[in-house]
Amino acid sequence: MAVLSVSVVSASHEVWTGEAKQVVARTVEGQIGILAGHEPLLAILASGEVRITLENGEKIVAQADGGFLSVEHNSVSIVAGAASLVG
Repeated sequence: MAVLSVSVVSASHEVWTGEAKQVVARTVEGQIGILAGHEPLLAILASGEVRITLENGEKIVAQADGGFLSVEHNSVSIVAGAASLVG
């Protein structure tokens, strides 16, 4: 099964990076779910949670304060003005 390479960064530091099977985030146009094989995408993030599901089912949650989300070749990059892990 193909996986996603995910990177969540803020303006000042890397928040989380690793492999996942799913990413769910809120854009200014609504919530979006990303799985392996997703079409290339560039979206503006709304403030809110970014939920990352790892291959083993574990969930990582980050709070992002706006920014953008980019998807290309099973790679998801989330760049936020401010972001931090929740929990």
